[in-house]
Amino acid sequence: MIVLDTDILTIVQRAASEEYTRLVGRLDAAPDQPVCVTIVTFEEQMRGWLAFSARAKSLAKQIHAYAHLRALLEDFHTRPILDFENRAAQEFQHLVKSRIRIGTMDLKIAAITLVHDATLVSRNLADFRKVPGLKVEDWTTQTDDGDR
Repeated sequence: MIVLDTDILTIVQRAASEEYTRLVGRLDAAPDQPVCVTIVTFEEQMRGWLAFSARAKSLAKQIHAYAHLRALLEDFHTRPILDFENRAAQEFQHLVKSRIRIGTMDLKIAAITLVHDATLVSRNLADFRKVPGLKVEDWTTQTDDGDR
């Protein structure tokens, strides 16, 4: 199972960069593995677009903001979403007690990925490599040196 972190999913959603091309090439090369996102990623993206919407003063900007909210909703309907459930919450608590110094949302994504024994695809290797046992790779680079 492959889990896309928030930054990687954003690259997929924008579908327009060299990183996107490399990422899609790697995803296409792993057709037997389900590609998922986490509910935490949904929260992060939703919060971002809600904040954008709240700042929109003109009707034109509000229309633009709501169009992005609609697109986000539709995009998440096409993807398997892994929940932050009891096992993930327990793993999260264990990671917090271990004093791993990364952001709370990233730690939740890591916990969800760990309990599903999945591989996390992220460009944030510096933080995610701090999580013991987490398989994390950066599929946006030309080399395959992100493996753990």
